[in-house]
Amino acid sequence: MRRMTARPANAHQARLLKLLRDGGPSSRAQLGDRVELSRSKLAVEVDRLLETGLVVADGLAASRGGRRSHNVRLAPSLRFLGVDIGATSVDVAVTNAELEVLGHLTQPMDVREGPVAVFERVLAMAEKLRASGLAEGFDGAGIGVPGPVRFPEGVPVAPPIMPGWDGFPVREALSQELGCPVMVDNDVNLMAMGEQHAGVARSVGDFLCIKIGTGIGCGIVVGGEVHRGTTGSAGDIGHIQAVPDGRPCACGNRGCLEAHFSGAALARDALEAAQQGRSPELAARLEANGRLTAEDVAAAAAAGDPASIDLIRQGGARTGQVIAGLVSFFNPGLVVIGGGVTGLGHTLLAAIRTQVYRQSLPLATGNLPIVLGELGPKAGVIGAARLISDHLFSPA
Repeated sequence: MRRMTARPANAHQARLLKLLRDGGPSSRAQLGDRVELSRSKLAVEVDRLLETGLVVADGLAASRGGRRSHNVRLAPSLRFLGVDIGATSVDVAVTNAELEVLGHLTQPMDVREGPVAVFERVLAMAEKLRASGLAEGFDGAGIGVPGPVRFPEGVPVAPPIMPGWDGFPVREALSQELGCPVMVDNDVNLMAMGEQHAGVARSVGDFLCIKIGTGIGCGIVVGGEVHRGTTGSAGDIGHIQAVPDGRPCACGNRGCLEAHFSGAALARDALEAAQQGRSPELAARLEANGRLTAEDVAAAAAAGDPASIDLIRQGGARTGQVIAGLVSFFNPGLVVIGGGVTGLGHTLLAAIRTQVYRQSLPLATGNLPIVLGELGPKAGVIGAARLISDHLFSPA
């Protein structure tokens, strides 16, 4: 594996690299339309990028009158590793410099097994992708974890559903193993970045991305940039109180949204409904499989099971109640709902929408789309690749 050494020398070069990443191959004339540089200054900066090897010539551009311009593109040999560690699974992908996914693996994995076991699995998956011919090595890696991260150091801090991870030097440890720069962030921030780059939020500058899985989190994008807060814990909405004096939560408080509606909470409520005889459909699934999951609730609801539909609607209403407060405070242009529990589909979405539109002011919701994410599990790995490319495509 190799280390990428070239970095842009100034903000102009960084801007050009990101334009080529987000827009693909472009002519010098097209780049000139999008940056505030004189033609001669633009030519100097592009030529310097060509010398670094980060950018290569890519044939003649379409004529705009006069002499035809040459296209330039990011070096096709550049490879980023995107890793999205969830509570119950790990996704690993290789992308090119334009963040197109070239190869993607997903495997079940319990994050509670601890960082050493999880990263052994991540490294084995990365090696499998590399050995398949997708990459000679990695120029950088982005890592998402399902808990709060002290962003500058790449270290998880007291993550409620990640015992054994508090203070583990994720960035430093993986950088040594992979032999390349590594950046680490909360998984929902990366989901937001993925949907922003290649999904439903492509043209939106201010939006919220809600991830409902084993836990619940929110990626906050302001002016096109992820807002992490002073210490990196912005968006931890799963621990906003949804039910006064409600159920105990893993964080130590009571009534948190996550304690009442998440993958684990939904499975617990489904088990109760099956055992109390309120859902023959869930009872049959429990007998067949020995346990119930959010996927069982989704399947039972699709089959018309009233108890399952009610669980989804109740959870959607509680989630919508919290989102309504966020909408009134932040006034986003879009709300994206993602994560494993989105397999509950439009019943969940309708319940969230109803609550948000009922509680928030018309000025905030009049033109507010609330939609499911487009990318599924790829959102996190694309966001992870975007994270490391943002770092590498910035002046050293």
